[in-house]
Amino acid sequence: MESKDKKVKRVVVIGPESTGKTTLCQKLAAHFNTQWAPEYAREYLDTNGTDYTIDSLYQIALGQIANEEKAVQSLSPHQQLVLIDTDMVVMQVWSEYVFNQCDNRILTAIANRKYDLYLLCNTDAPWVKDNLREYPDLKTREKLFYYYKEIMVNQHTPWHIISGNYEERLQYAIECVNNIL
Repeated sequence: MESKDKKVKRVVVIGPESTGKTTLCQKLAAHFNTQWAPEYAREYLDTNGTDYTIDSLYQIALGQIANEEKAVQSLSPHQQLVLIDTDMVVMQVWSEYVFNQCDNRILTAIANRKYDLYLLCNTDAPWVKDNLREYPDLKTREKLFYYYKEIMVNQHTPWHIISGNYEERLQYAIECVNNIL
């Protein structure tokens, strides 16, 4: 991360698939009149198909980092916040869940990248089917949620669980972000 963006607050929205991460990022970006970094995996899978390997996940990780940096660079001088739809923690969970291993370069990126807040989306959002989603059953989604929660508990960045209907989620997320600004 470049030194010119030291005062920029980076908020990452994570969680299992179909928990409202993208919707929350978009609404938070609109509320705070700032930029957000979309999830690169969707673009990658749309372009390259849904058959992926562990090596593909590293390429997706690189694209995710590029999206994040592009969002930071596109901030205007008065904008001091960027919202990030998934990060390397999501790549770790995805890698370990699907392949029972994670590329060391992804783990190194987790250690090297610094954030100001994580918002962990709970599985109480309604499932929305699309062609890229793999785990529609609530049991699997809950298992993944607890895996994310375990990672959050064992790291140092502040984090909050985002639950409830979409309006409740947004209002609580706004409160959480306001607390770091």
